[in-house]
Amino acid sequence: MKSTPLSCELPEADISFKLDPDTGELTIFSYGEQWTWTAGYKPHFVTPDGRQIDFTEARVQTCETRQDGLGVGLSCHYRDFAAAINEPSGRDIAFETLIWLESATGELHMEWIPLTACPEIATVYWPGPLAFDQVRGDWYTLLNLRQGLLIPNNWPTPLTDLPFNGRFNTAASYMPWFAQVRARAGYLMICQTPANAGYTIKQETDGSRTRVGLWLEPSLGLMRERYRFLYRFWPDCDYNSICKNYRLYAREQGRLRTLAEKSEQLPLIRQLAGSLVLHKGIKQRVDPSSSFYDPEHPEKNGCLTSFSQRCEELEQLHRLGAEKLLLHLDGWAQPGYDNGHPDYYEVCQEAGGPAGLRQLQDTLRRHGDALILHEQYRDYYHTAPTFTLEDACQNPDGSYPGHHFWAGGEQNYLCTSLAPLYLQRNQSRLRAQGIYQEGSYLDVFTCNEGDECANPHHRMTRQDSYRYRLDCFNWLLAHGIAPGSEEVNDWAMPAQVFCHYAPYEHMLQAPGTAAAGRPLPLFNLVYHDCVLQPWMMDRLSEQEDHLLYALLNAGLPYLERDPAYSNIDGSFEDKLPLDLPQQLERCRPVARLNQRLAFQEMLKHEFTAADFSRERTTFADGTSVEIDTKQQTWQISEA
Repeated sequence: MKSTPLSCELPEADISFKLDPDTGELTIFSYGEQWTWTAGYKPHFVTPDGRQIDFTEARVQTCETRQDGLGVGLSCHYRDFAAAINEPSGRDIAFETLIWLESATGELHMEWIPLTACPEIATVYWPGPLAFDQVRGDWYTLLNLRQGLLIPNNWPTPLTDLPFNGRFNTAASYMPWFAQVRARAGYLMICQTPANAGYTIKQETDGSRTRVGLWLEPSLGLMRERYRFLYRFWPDCDYNSICKNYRLYAREQGRLRTLAEKSEQLPLIRQLAGSLVLHKGIKQRVDPSSSFYDPEHPEKNGCLTSFSQRCEELEQLHRLGAEKLLLHLDGWAQPGYDNGHPDYYEVCQEAGGPAGLRQLQDTLRRHGDALILHEQYRDYYHTAPTFTLEDACQNPDGSYPGHHFWAGGEQNYLCTSLAPLYLQRNQSRLRAQGIYQEGSYLDVFTCNEGDECANPHHRMTRQDSYRYRLDCFNWLLAHGIAPGSEEVNDWAMPAQVFCHYAPYEHMLQAPGTAAAGRPLPLFNLVYHDCVLQPWMMDRLSEQEDHLLYALLNAGLPYLERDPAYSNIDGSFEDKLPLDLPQQLERCRPVARLNQRLAFQEMLKHEFTAADFSRERTTFADGTSVEIDTKQQTWQISEA
């Protein structure tokens, strides 16, 4: 017998919802708008062997109204899936979905709550994607894919191959939210438990009709954590107001800590603003076990630049008129770049040893420049003298994840619970050699997923992993060293000071690749004044110049960026050649703008042309920056 749909409402907040227990279909009513899970979606999970099991296949199902001092909602219980998965163990699968309205705010909450710890669930696909099917340019989706992406619902090119499968807290989503806007009415979905969750995206083959859903996965092999999602609906909003709403949320959660606030603890931060960024290396060595090793051309498997040569380059730059420089130095230790980590503290002898690095350090300080040293506390190389599997991340089945892609060859992953201890050890050994850098670049922490470890001696969930990474940043801050990492991330904002970059996704695609939407500074609309972001300055062609985006975002300019690996991470060889004086001339206005605006909130972004070719950002001090990507021009207006 067909059940009657159940509903809950908050009349004073103009929001209600209706749930069909037989199908799991959800319909939300807010400010005259109706939002329904997309046609064909069924709440379901997938077993480890790939079978899809709908929630409604549970042998025991109940759904009832629940009310307490916080609000009103519906609690649905699902138990016993033995028949559905054709295994006796399925009888023990039990979980609850809770959908409720918060009376104080009118916000909609959704929760997936395991009632037993189940290894039979590999992935849960819930909550579902909301229908978003009108092919209109004023309907758009917002994704925190790197710096940010706006996808109009009539965009011609679909988005493919999300990095990290759309996982929150990675490069796929610097902030754990997405949003959709229909002309002016819209919603914001915030994942409040993002460590083991991510988003899915489905579009038509022509790129239109973007539908965004969610996936949840086990922690250490078991679905045993509660997953929480917060939905906010508005009758009148846009991407600016949505970002500002999330900025307030981040402040409430204690994650929004501005550079001005961080500089009270570390005054050095104010010196870094307005720098020209140099990304240079010292020693490169490709291990024979690495995917990059070239047995046919052994000369390509290593190179060396001395510390004294880097000193000469710095002096030349200052003779040419460079002012403040920020040197990000790779490969400064004996093993070479991406080798031997975490045993990375013996300064490269062939390049000049500790005395050579101290000379480089002194040269920088004499000119008011700063030194950042590359470090790595995730990739755990078999060539490290103290390598032991005991310190590596272990899967629940006893295996050890690893690969041999990077220059150092065979590697596993260091359990993040040990990273703060290895960091402290390495820093003490550096200081014993008289090395005192201004910043430490802890590679990959803010772009790669957190790790898990089942070793009982240092058992660690993914959420623990992010906490240990943040512990590393906090330790550096406490010891007068600016902490940085590869990209940026919401969880790192309480302590992260700088990054390698926080680019738009199209900047990491080969030149000429069709864009999957409009690049949008969603991250900077929330966190611009919280972290120093270097921007690529490549002039790819007469029609495309990254200088414009560096200005639009008031970022730090890359004067030189020597890639460790060619044609990876946006380091493309196909670009217009520029000599050093030309590069300096291009960087100067960007550096001056960053000096003035690094500590200012980005208040607003606007497209000022219907074809998206003109954009303007406005900052808290009244400065506005306008770029024209068609005419390749820019203009800065001061208040």
